[in-house]
Amino acid sequence: MLSKEEFILLWDHATIKVLDIRYVLLKPEEVGTSYKLPASMFLYSIRGGAEVSLDFTKYSFEGFHLVHGGKGSILKIIAKDGGLEYYMIFYRASIPLTSNKMITKAMQRNKPFNNQFNLVPNSPVTVFEKVHTMYKKWKNANNFGKFTVKSLFYQLLNEIFLQFYREDVEVQKWKVSAQIKAYLEENYVQPLTLESIGKALSYSPSHLSIQFKQQIGCSPIEYLIQLRIDKATLLLVKTDASLREIAMSVGYNDVYYFSRLFKKRVGVSPTQFRHREQASGRVKDSPSISERYSIVDFSFQDYIENGYQYRERKYESMNKRGTSTIATLFLCLTFLLSACTGGVATNTGSEENQASTTLTEATASQTKIVSTIKGDIEIPINPERIVVMYYTGDVLAFGVTPVGSSKIQEGAAFKEELKNTQNLGEWFEPNVEAVIQLKPDVIIVPSNEELYGQMEKIAPTIVIDDATTSLEQRLLKIGEVLDKEKDAKELLANFYEKVEDSQGKLKEAGVLNKTVSIMEGGKGKMSVVTSYTFGRGSQVIYEHLGLKAPEIIQQKIDEKANKQQAMDVSLETLTDYAGDYVFRSSYEGMADLTNHPGWANIPAIKEGRLIEIDFGFCYYNDIYSLNKQLDFIVDHLLATTK
Repeated sequence: MLSKEEFILLWDHATIKVLDIRYVLLKPEEVGTSYKLPASMFLYSIRGGAEVSLDFTKYSFEGFHLVHGGKGSILKIIAKDGGLEYYMIFYRASIPLTSNKMITKAMQRNKPFNNQFNLVPNSPVTVFEKVHTMYKKWKNANNFGKFTVKSLFYQLLNEIFLQFYREDVEVQKWKVSAQIKAYLEENYVQPLTLESIGKALSYSPSHLSIQFKQQIGCSPIEYLIQLRIDKATLLLVKTDASLREIAMSVGYNDVYYFSRLFKKRVGVSPTQFRHREQASGRVKDSPSISERYSIVDFSFQDYIENGYQYRERKYESMNKRGTSTIATLFLCLTFLLSACTGGVATNTGSEENQASTTLTEATASQTKIVSTIKGDIEIPINPERIVVMYYTGDVLAFGVTPVGSSKIQEGAAFKEELKNTQNLGEWFEPNVEAVIQLKPDVIIVPSNEELYGQMEKIAPTIVIDDATTSLEQRLLKIGEVLDKEKDAKELLANFYEKVEDSQGKLKEAGVLNKTVSIMEGGKGKMSVVTSYTFGRGSQVIYEHLGLKAPEIIQQKIDEKANKQQAMDVSLETLTDYAGDYVFRSSYEGMADLTNHPGWANIPAIKEGRLIEIDFGFCYYNDIYSLNKQLDFIVDHLLATTK
């Protein structure tokens, strides 16, 4: 059950916009249209009764009743004998970009505007009057009328949340898993990705993936893969369709890839599986072999490295039923033939051993060992097909274009360099199937146990912990992986030479001894960066160029125990935190503070020393991005002195 305090905290930080207000009258026993909610919604019934289903949660309405549902929820209403009269209020709510870690983590744990709850109001007439007034004013509302509606909406929220504190109202966490599972069941033959699923269901890919994983225990793509394998096992057992026909019928155009994936999941090839099932004579009557153990209980992290089989044998029919008669006879025949040829002296064994030794030596010469935080990893020498998560700019700086990369922030310095690189989704939740299809030689990832568990089953995986690894250590390690150690040293030397040259230019222009602040946000408060590891240009400004922040900020930056990367400051007191130069992290939809007195009266703003720097451009701290950021920051600082 969701914490009431956390629930109210998030609503308090929300920006809200009323989108639509509707009045609906259903006749007795009329069935309302089942549809997906286009936005978050309050439904308030005022007369009659109904059976209401919201994302498969059922409610029985009689008279006054209020229910809340999130965007994308499936709503279905069946009126009772007396019909149903109700209002629907659609709204959009969001949490403004903030550096408050408590708010950010709370939003990751819960989505209050999508959670379900229902209650019978303690003051039903009061709620009715507010809702009815909102509806009347909304129909032909001008700007002032919409403002009045918004103020009434807040009063409505106050009535609802007051009852939260007085009663034990249960807030159900919003569940999208049923919608996603239904969509996958219907469209598993199509070429699906997290992005396409999210677009179809109107969810962002990262949010969709996180929510599904929390509710089901695996990612949507993992679920899709297992769903396809289940469908394929059924076709293998119950039909004589060719392997190519089966592959295409479950969504795979590449029969070789399908066979490889099937073996990784089941433990044997599709052909072996079919023969074994037919030999056993146990053709299943159930529509899916996997119904004996629900798909949602599959553990997708327990492969055996040798052979990609599951440790917990999921397909008991193949692995725990005992050796078949045919298999036993075959085994006996093998032993008999071995005994018959055992006493014959030949040179074959010696020749085979020599050939084996030569092959082993040749193979060994094509690989090397790289030491990582996960131990020694054997990788190909001079790997060509690189998949990289997050450290994309570092790889590009070596002149290597990866075949696959995690999703890149809009505006990133190297975005244009990735036109021929496949987008694999968020770095912490990549499309595993897409990675497999790329057949990478090496995968480079940040430190994340779940991510590593997925990737190391596909190809040799190099883990680099960004929190404990310096720029030099990271570049040298990536250079070692790419067989470009010399290039790594040159990249570092060139960067530090550019930093030194830039410091000289700033000193000559009289800027190097000035203070610099980095800010982000608006609408009442700003986040002021208090660390040189927070992005937004902080690495270049504070760490590499050595520029100082105002004393009140610099003290926090210098504190070794400081874990606060940014602090919220009201616009009224922002002057105390503003340096001689102000960099503002900019992004689409940020607040326009041009006419705000607290902002406009800051000396750096009044005197033209405000520099806006794109959030996506300064999101990464790889060597490619740092070089571009250094150029931008120095050029714009110098421009203010001309």
